Amino acid sequence: MKFNTEIQFDLREMTVAELVVRAQNGDRDAFGELFDRYRPAIVAGAMSRVRNADEADELAQDVFIQAMQKISQLRVPEAFGGWLRQIVHRMAINRVTRNRGAVACDPETLAATCADDDAPEDVAESREQAEAIRNGIDRLGSLDQETLTAFYLRGRSLIEMSNDFQAPVGTIKRRLHVARKRLAKEMDLLQAV
Repeated sequence: MKFNTEIQFDLREMTVAELVVRAQNGDRDAFGELFDRYRPAIVAGAMSRVRNADEADELAQDVFIQAMQKISQLRVPEAFGGWLRQIVHRMAINRVTRNRGAVACDPETLAATCADDDAPEDVAESREQAEAIRNGIDRLGSLDQETLTAFYLRGRSLIEMSNDFQAPVGTIKRRLHVARKRLAKEMDLLQAV
């Protein structure tokens, strides 16, 4: 038992880069120490994106699972914190966009259980933003429209899109990246008008 305590003490004295290297070599205790150090910041980052404590905690767990599986891909051990924040950002976006599905229920149940706490101006602003995004998407080419619609509105995974579009996953990723940039440019043009 004393040996395990000594290992934990040694891990607490290590730098992040040293812990990452050990974790990349399969040291679970080193990854556990990274988890302990970064968990509060990751939960806070998740909370700022999903705005729900339970969702944020679940997202943080998913982020660390993803990080543990992909830690061997991290080339600069000193960049571990930024790398984790990028994972949080991507996974939060995916979680928020994919959890927008509608729930079917009868009108009486819906009226009895739903309360609209949003201020009218917030609702109007959200509708205006949604309309602006739809207008921006409508101004894009058909391939960009299909790509963005499949991923964000239909919740298709990259693999499903790869099969649907009969293109490699890397190509789908590139199409999404390009379509997002074009949409951002269209949004800037629409706001300037």
